[in-house]
Amino acid sequence: MVDNILEISDLSKTYPDGTKAVKGVNLKVERGERVAVLGLSGAGKSTFLRSINRLVTPEKGRIIFRPGIDGPSYEMVNLPESHLRKPRSRIGMIFQEFNLLDRLTVLKNVLSGNLSNYNTLTSILHIFPQNDVDRAMECINRVGLSERAYVKTSALSGGQKQRVGIARALMQSPALFLADEPVASLDPATSKTILNVLSKVTEEDGITTLINLHSIEFARGFAKRAIAFKNGELVYDGLMDNLDEDRINRIFSPE
Repeated sequence: MVDNILEISDLSKTYPDGTKAVKGVNLKVERGERVAVLGLSGAGKSTFLRSINRLVTPEKGRIIFRPGIDGPSYEMVNLPESHLRKPRSRIGMIFQEFNLLDRLTVLKNVLSGNLSNYNTLTSILHIFPQNDVDRAMECINRVGLSERAYVKTSALSGGQKQRVGIARALMQSPALFLADEPVASLDPATSKTILNVLSKVTEEDGITTLINLHSIEFARGFAKRAIAFKNGELVYDGLMDNLDEDRINRIFSPE
């Protein structure tokens, strides 16, 4: 029996200006898969990804999210805002621009990945339980930043900041990673390093991953499966190895 962590049907999103960013997308993702999401800028990749954890709210469709094999499932599209906290706690988000607090240390930024489990006072005062500090240090070590744990993130390079972003997402013990162009602002060598780190931790922990990438080379190195968007429509869903030059040209050719 196939174990799908995501089942998406007829997903659509139109913005107030009339832009149809996602048009009737149907998709299933198996637990543990790594899926590269391809397409031109404006094709609908980011809207699609952010719809999954409701950073964007679709007006139509269904997203069934099953964090665990035996646990509850969530219908994300129609779930009230007040009920999103629990499913979001199992979805680690990695952003292009890092979304870190530069005035805080690496350690405190990583601890913020677990904010959904803290009370208001703990969040404000940044006084965390020792077992959470130990876990955060473990996540920091896994991305190769143990010597920078007490350094403010403002002092880090772009590649180091993205490592912090990965460690922060790991802190959630996620079932699913959503990575929205995580290497778009980095140079090629640093990008490969970050993707290697991400590949290693997701494989070790069995974390299902959907990742928006602008490079076919990077996508081939990270994922066996690719999906591609063009003008809001899903135009490819299959093996990376079946993406020949003709298909790639059609995906990335402007209208």
